[in-house]
Amino acid sequence: MTTPKSAFRRGFLDGGPFVLIVVPFALVFGAVGSEAGLSIAQVMGFSVLVIAGAAQFTAVQLLADEAPTFVILLTSLAVNLRMAMYSASLQPYLGQASVWARPLLAYMLVDQSYTISILKFEKEPEMTVSARVAYFFGVVALIVPFWYICTFIGALAGQAVPDGYGIDFAIPIAFLALVAPALRTVAHVAAALVAVVLALAFAGLPYNFGLLIAAIAAMVTGAEIERRYFS
Repeated sequence: MTTPKSAFRRGFLDGGPFVLIVVPFALVFGAVGSEAGLSIAQVMGFSVLVIAGAAQFTAVQLLADEAPTFVILLTSLAVNLRMAMYSASLQPYLGQASVWARPLLAYMLVDQSYTISILKFEKEPEMTVSARVAYFFGVVALIVPFWYICTFIGALAGQAVPDGYGIDFAIPIAFLALVAPALRTVAHVAAALVAVVLALAFAGLPYNFGLLIAAIAAMVTGAEIERRYFS
């Protein structure tokens, strides 16, 4: 039987390679946040409190565009709604975790920790709840600290970039790198196509309202395809 100690060690090893993905995104976010006019404390507040790369990039871009607060919040929420589906998917495996563990599990639920953990839990359903919790924490043991550290380094570097050398180009590049590996099913591809078409169609709306419309429509499309053809 898998013990919590061995599960943590296995999670640590499985999550380690994902640091190679986390590091550049964190560096870019820190730099982009500073370039957008945020202080180092504000940039770090994003990464520590939100800990969600896609939503953070979205919020910073909207802040740079001087969008209203409610638009920033709604758009970031739309981008991050997938976390609710992640939570529902993990509930059968981690729902019986202790009271102290559940808030930490929720806080550290990101794309990488979900993907690695759900594959492990489905492959080894005999794991105990304590072993599953230990495995999850093992996965994020490197990912979360590197996200903080590299955000800070990126923020410092961004403040050193002269005003004439904007790095706004990093935002769409980062989004492409985030989205491309996730296009694994018909539902994913359909959602991405809907998002692209609607984002372009509504690009002229103020405060990037088009992004909010595109994000919601894409999620509805993907969920409906999953419901009709794969459930």
